[in-house]
This record gives sequence, structure tokens and C-alpha cells, in this order.
Amino acid sequence: MTQSTETASAPAGTPPERGAAPARSTLVLVVLCAAQFMVALDFSVLNVALPTLGGELGMSPAALQWAVTAFALPSGGFLLILGRAGDLFGRRRIFLAGLVVFGASSLLATFAWDPASFLTGRALQGVGAAAIVPTGMSLLTTTFPEGPLRDRALSISGTLLSLGFTVGMVMGGVLTDTLGWRSTMGLLALFSLIVLPLAPGVLPESKNPRRPRLDVPGALTVTGGLLAVIYALSTAADRGFGGVDVIVALIAGVLLLAVFVVVESRTADPLISLTTLRRRTVAWGNLGGLVTLSMMSTVVFVMGLYLQQVLDLSAFQTGLVFGFQGLAAAVSGGFIPKVVGRFGSGPTLVGSLVGQGLFCAGLLAVGTAGHSVWVAAVCLALACVCHLAAIISYGLTVTSGVPDEEQGLATGLVTSTQQIGITVGIPLLGVLATTTPDLMDGVRTVIVIDVAIVLGAALLIAIGLRRPRASA
Repeated sequence: MTQSTETASAPAGTPPERGAAPARSTLVLVVLCAAQFMVALDFSVLNVALPTLGGELGMSPAALQWAVTAFALPSGGFLLILGRAGDLFGRRRIFLAGLVVFGASSLLATFAWDPASFLTGRALQGVGAAAIVPTGMSLLTTTFPEGPLRDRALSISGTLLSLGFTVGMVMGGVLTDTLGWRSTMGLLALFSLIVLPLAPGVLPESKNPRRPRLDVPGALTVTGGLLAVIYALSTAADRGFGGVDVIVALIAGVLLLAVFVVVESRTADPLISLTTLRRRTVAWGNLGGLVTLSMMSTVVFVMGLYLQQVLDLSAFQTGLVFGFQGLAAAVSGGFIPKVVGRFGSGPTLVGSLVGQGLFCAGLLAVGTAGHSVWVAAVCLALACVCHLAAIISYGLTVTSGVPDEEQGLATGLVTSTQQIGITVGIPLLGVLATTTPDLMDGVRTVIVIDVAIVLGAALLIAIGLRRPRASA
């Protein structure tokens, strides 16, 4: 998303960070964080409910992957183009439209009568999320100026992103056991109905006054590429990687993304600025964000399956296990910004990834014995603390040292990384857990790969951030 000259269209032409009263800015932050929390909730609230949902709607265990992927496909695929639509036509306008679509589609998913109607609702939820997330982040960065205020706002937003994902697991278990799986979708509909009436009177309109042209070739290639790659990975969960459609989609997706890179290098108004992405802190920071989000979401997904299908826990009991994650995130969210302030965002990012990898490695100790519940709960909680620190520090790493005129581009990359990271992890590795004959073996395989990726990324980022480059 190109946002290099962003200002809000306040009545007197004053940017919101200069003209808005502190109380108004606080209300803006509350509304935007509530919406981001709602979207993060949607990524995980169904995980615990999947076995119950599948039984009622007649979906096979492998097909249950699509309950997650139907949302992930459009939320990741349409992210950049809807973010640019906000630049052109008004971010508040697109944000509100996203809320309407999200709320209506949540109702459809709540009252779904068969797999097709349910997956349609999930897909439309993804479209709504793709509008809410990038425009919400842009509204946040135009409301709070660079410096302590923006750092604090980004820290709160990152905390709620992580908290929403873990709270979703807890709420999913409680609601599924008490009111049924449909209540998980009803919760999202209720959430949107609460946020939607508040947003128009609180959020300032904001658009890029330079009105950059819509990069149609870039939008088509990146959207098509992301959709094709995610489709290929998700379909493989049902039929493996040998299917013709999987192979064709994967090749087409990679080629389209390669064309997208070429297009972005030649257009005056790119969806993603490759010049900004070449900055050392931006490139390595985004890699850290992509890895921590994709890998942690995958671990949570497979551990949800493990707790219910191997240890035979109920949805409610599984939710309680993940409740330790939510508690850890709530407690640690207050002191992590202080840790970042003391050690710096880059070192904190590297250390957080190492911690996340090591605590996830502790999950290899789980088995079929009863004490495995406590091993899982403790390891997931500690990994979540490191994960939250990584989310906060990667956002600050990406935006640090970037000139004012490129701050919008940097924050746009942060948004893209968040959404794509949460989107691709489960289809990429979840297939291993859902297609392996022995689920326990599949879970262990996923954890080993996850740990290797996280620790490997930590090493690369540590080297990359220490190496001086002229573009940094």
C-alpha cells in the first residue's frame, strides 16, 4: 500500500495527529483495536470447534481445513488491493464497508445449513477482513505521529492481535461446549454490530491527497498469485501435492508473484515499494513478523487438534488449556514495550524468535499421558509471551530509521506481513498434520519444522540487522 503522503482530511486540513484532542485519539485507538481484535479472533475461534462443526455439517477431517482456509484465501489475497482502495477512495469508507461485509457474512456463517453456505460466509468474512486490516492500520498511523505515541499505539495493536488469536481459542471452546459451534460465528456478528455504530462518529476520513493511480497490473498479479498459492497449499490438505490442480495452481501462483515483483519495480505508484523493502530494518523486520505469525498460528492449530483428538479433551477443556496463552499475553503486554525500549527492537525481535522456537520445541515432549496437558499449557503460554514480544518488536523494527515520507509504506508492509503471515502458516504446515495417518506423528513433524524455521529465521535476522548496508 502506498501511503507516502498520508494525511487525514480534517475540516481545516489539519492531520489528525496534530488537530485531534487526546480523548478523540484514544477513541480512535479503541475502535481500531477493537476491529483488529475481532479479525484476529476470527482466525482462531473456530479451531477448537472444528470437530463439532464437521460432524454437524458433514465435513470430513481433511475438509475441515477449508473452514479456516475459506477465510484465509480472500483475507490474504485481497489485502493489498483493498488497502490501495482506501488510499484512493477514503480509508474510513473502505473500513466501514469492510465492517458491514464482515458482520453480514458472520450472520450467514452462523445460520449456515450446509458446507457450501458456511464456506461462502467464511469467504465473505475474509473479504471484510481484507478491507478492515490495512485501512485500520493506515487510520492508526495517520492519527498518531511517529515517535512515542505511535510506538505505544502499535504496541497496543500488536498485543491485541496476539491476544485476539489466543482468546479466540478459549472462547471457541467455551461457546462450543455451552451454546454450540454456531455461537462462535454469532459472537463475531455481535462484535461487528457493536463496533460499526461507533466507527463513523469517531474515525476521521483519511486518504492520500496525491491520489496515486491504481496499479492494476500489480493488483491483479499479487491477488492472483496469493490466491493460487494459498489454494494449492490448502487443497493439498485434502488430496496431497500430486493433484494436477494443485501443481498448476502452485506454479501459476509463483509465476504471478514473480511478475508482480517485476511490475512493482517499474511502476510509479506501486502497491509495495521495493525501494522501501530493500531497507535493512524493513526487510529483516518483516521476515521476523512473517515467521512469528505464520509459525505460531500453525502451532496453535495443530495443538488444538492434538488436545481433542489425541488426548480426547472436550472443546471446553481445550479452551482452558489455551487460556494460559491468553493470560500470559495479557500479563506480558504491559512490560514488553519496556523490554523493547531497553534492549532495542532488533535485539528483542531476535531474542523473541529464539524463545518462541525453544518453547515450541518443548512441545515435542507431549504424548498420550495425562501430564502432557500441563506440558502443552506451559510451553504454549511461554511461547506466546515470546511471540507477542516478536510482534511488537518487528513492527517497531520495520518503522525505525525510515524517513517520514516512507513511514506509510513501511507501516503498509507491516499490515501486509501480519495478514499474510496468519494466512499462510496453517495451509503450509497444517497439511502435514491432517494428512499423516498417525496424528501424533503429524503433530511432531509440524513442530520440528516449525522450530527449525523460527530458529533459522532468528539467526538470519541477527546477521542481517548487524550487517551495514548503504540502503539502511
